[in-house]
Amino acid sequence: MKIISYNVNGIRSAINKGLMEWLRATDADIVCLQEIKAEPERLNLLHFEDLGYKTYWYPAQKKGYSGVAIFTKQEPLHIEYGCGIEAYDQEGRILRIDFKNISIMSVYFPSGTSGDHRQDFKYQFLEDFSAYIEKLKKKHPNLIICGDVNICHKEIDIHNPVSNKNTTGFLPPERAWVTSFLESGFIDSFRYFNQEPHQYTWWSFRFNARKQNKGWRIDYILVSENLKDKMKRAAILKEAHHSDHCPTMLEIEV
Repeated sequence: MKIISYNVNGIRSAINKGLMEWLRATDADIVCLQEIKAEPERLNLLHFEDLGYKTYWYPAQKKGYSGVAIFTKQEPLHIEYGCGIEAYDQEGRILRIDFKNISIMSVYFPSGTSGDHRQDFKYQFLEDFSAYIEKLKKKHPNLIICGDVNICHKEIDIHNPVSNKNTTGFLPPERAWVTSFLESGFIDSFRYFNQEPHQYTWWSFRFNARKQNKGWRIDYILVSENLKDKMKRAAILKEAHHSDHCPTMLEIEV
């Protein structure tokens, strides 16, 4: 199974930049999208069906904001919209599909960039998400969490750790949360296969950052430890230019 996670920063914009052609060529089994910024009613879903996908959407209540989606070539046994916490569900942050032996989530974590209020919201989300997953994995132990976590875990994951040490997305409590979450029973699939520096998934639109590869690795595919031996390959797909992010990919036997 090939799984893609991609923050498209507006799916309509990404489609205009060639997303559909890229999806056809990539031919993933599962595609988890974040920050779709659109309701499915405003899209031509036949384009996705023509690629063989069943599509599930969880947009934010606020138009043009946040939202997640999952495309799958295999019909799931169950689709779970949200996590049952209204503050997050109204922003369309969590979507899960369940198969017989595996559950896959598309998650868009808050960013905290718009001020202290949203940074506090982000910290609360991290706490609540950990509790939610602890409960969830008792029923669904084989979890794959795809998403924009909006946190660089280690210095290797950011182009300038010194100047960004007080910047949201690289704050010590955020980084400590990633460490704690991984220690609770998850694998950072990209780092499991690749320890090379300068591997990023997001670049600012400003200052020619992407061309100079001055980026951040904030997008992850996190895999339950009990699936470790099933993982075959993970990669960052830097050639995709439909967003200020690029996709991450995992190949796994299920």
